[in-house]
Amino acid sequence: MASPPRLTDEQRSAALAKAAEVRTARAAIKARLKNHSMTLNDVLASDDPLIGGIQELSVRASLPKVGQVKARRLMDDIGIAHNRKIQGLGSQQRAALLEELGV
Repeated sequence: MASPPRLTDEQRSAALAKAAEVRTARAAIKARLKNHSMTLNDVLASDDPLIGGIQELSVRASLPKVGQVKARRLMDDIGIAHNRKIQGLGSQQRAALLEELGV
């Protein structure tokens, strides 16, 4: 197994700051889903790499009236791996997700 790259203190702090920004932005997207200011269809149709990197399970669990258990059950029914990201979903999987939720 390869060792991680050696970073200077400045590079490390810049990488940590960027990671914190990405986590904050993704949390804001999930909050918008929960507050109905964004729909699942908007998320699935987006080509934003920030949205594409979010795991589908966490997006599904962010929807109102859907928790972790129901989200996992829906993913199992459709045949989507629990660690799949939004950008990795195929068109049939996207259609099945929207159909299952009645969107």
